[in-house]
This record gives sequence, C-alpha cells and structure tokens, in this order.
Amino acid sequence: MTPEIMTYAIAGLAFIAITALGFAFAGGDRGKQSKRLKSISDGARVRVGDSGAVARRKQMDATTKALRDREEANRKRRTVGRSIEDRIKQSGLSITMPMFWIGSGICAVVGGVGMLVGAGFNQGVMLLVPLGMAFASGFGLPRWFLGMAIARRQKKFVGQFADAIDVIVRGVKSGLPLNECLRMIAKESPQPLAAEFQVVCDAIAMGVPVDQALHKMYQRTPIQEVNFFNIVLNIQQKAGGNLSEALGNLSGVLRSRKLLREKIKAFSSEAKASAMIIGSLPIIVMLLVYMTTPAYIMSLFTSDFGHLLLLIAAGLMGAGIYIMRSMINFNF
Repeated sequence: MTPEIMTYAIAGLAFIAITALGFAFAGGDRGKQSKRLKSISDGARVRVGDSGAVARRKQMDATTKALRDREEANRKRRTVGRSIEDRIKQSGLSITMPMFWIGSGICAVVGGVGMLVGAGFNQGVMLLVPLGMAFASGFGLPRWFLGMAIARRQKKFVGQFADAIDVIVRGVKSGLPLNECLRMIAKESPQPLAAEFQVVCDAIAMGVPVDQALHKMYQRTPIQEVNFFNIVLNIQQKAGGNLSEALGNLSGVLRSRKLLREKIKAFSSEAKASAMIIGSLPIIVMLLVYMTTPAYIMSLFTSDFGHLLLLIAAGLMGAGIYIMRSMINFNF
C-alpha cells in the first residue's frame, strides 16, 4: 500500500469517527430536549385544559373504540344481511320466501326446457348442458334480479339521505327533539326513506333504544351512509356535543361522497363501454356465423369436443367479465 493511499484512508476514518461522535452527542441532547419539551407541553395542556373537556374526550374515544370493535366484529361474521330473507327485505319487494323459491323453480324449468327446445331435442346435446342451463336459470336469475332491486333501492335511499339529515339539523336548531325530527322524515320524505324511518320511529315508540333501532336500520340497509349516521348519533348520545353541527358536517360529507361517486361513474364510462363491447363480441360473432354458415358452427353443439370447447370458452368469458368488472367497479 502506498503512503498516499494510507494517508487518505486514515483521514477518511478520522472524519467518519468525528462525525459519528458529533451525531451521538447532538442526538442524545436533542432526544432529551424533545422528551422534556413534550412532557412540559403535555403538562401545560393538562393544566390549561378543562377537566370536564378531558373527561368528555376520554369518553368519546372509548365510545368510538367500542363502535369500531362492533363494526369489526360484524365485518368478520359477514352473516348479517347475507341470507335470502334479509336480501328480500333490503330490496323492498313484497314477496315471501316460498314465493321466491317457487319463482326460482319456475326459472329453472323454463331454462332447462328452453335449452332442449332450442337444441331441437338433438341427441348430440349432452344432458349436462340442459341441466347446467336449468341450474344457472334457477340459481342465478332470481338472485340477479334481487341484486338489481337492492341496488336500485339503495341508490334512491342514498340520494335522499343527505336531505333527511338536513331536516334533522334544521329541526334540532329550531328546538325540536330528535324523535320528532325522525317522525317528520317518516311522514314527509319519499320512499324508500320514509318506510325505513317509519320502522325506526315505531321501534322507538315501542321502547327500543335509538342506537339499537338505528343498528336495525343499518342491517336492513347496509350502506356506509347509514353507518356514519348511526355512529354520529351514538357518539353524541354517549359523549354529548352539538348535534346540529355534527349532523351538518355529516351532510356535507355525504354530498361530497355522492359528487365523488358521480365523477367516478363519468370517468369509468368509457372503460365500461369497452368492457361491454369486448364481452358481447364473441356472442355476436357466433350468431353471425350461425346465420351465414350454420353447418360450420353446429359441430360445437353436436360433438363432445365442441361441448368441451364451449365449456372452456364460457369459463374464460366469465373470468374475463369478472376481472373487467372488478377493475371498473369502485366501492367506497
């Protein structure tokens, strides 16, 4: 090793050692100073702050934690609102469970028989194809219509919910109690908002606490806006505070969420149109080929290998549509 390299190495090690010692001493003093300043500021905050405000803040934190734990427990269970009976209540349809299962059976029979008639009772068509169509018709179609009814009802509910909260804010500012404001919404609001608040008012009149009545409404209408409303009222009842101000802020948040939802819908409209075109293109091509040269495409329906190809194509199409829907569907 040359003397020049040795000199440079010693100088570098000396610089690193001096820098490390400086950071160590400065960091220790700065850490002690920051801890001391934090303790002094906390003590001053406790001395300056009102003891009642501190107790109220602790109670609000405990209430928020309890509500968060309950929401987490409901999310882990994932059983509330998932059954067919709960979904029928969420849709607002005046049907019963026997009527739903009878309708599912009729759809299954119509789908299976329609497949056989469409194939012309061809012996080349395997029995699994009509059975699969019957299962898809009986199991999928009624639930699909039920999901559409639920989405349509929840969309109307969300569109009217911010106005209902504004009614509560004005009523509370004018001196009306909360129960009277809820009755006003049940009488004056359009459906489906009026029906849900009428159930809440009836439950309160029967002696059910307000938080439990609102939790039942969240089970009937499992959307985030109702959950926010439930949390705000629970915190206000247990910790106190200005109810009109809290609900006014909630109304602004709900309107902002609605505006953001509409913006997302506008921005994703092109992707949705592309997904619809891509998803319907294979079916349109198959129909055009059948109209021009039916013998060319009928081998898919008359041979076992063709049935296998149709099954693979249906699986790939379903997976592609599901992936595209997941990419353009925004739930928040």
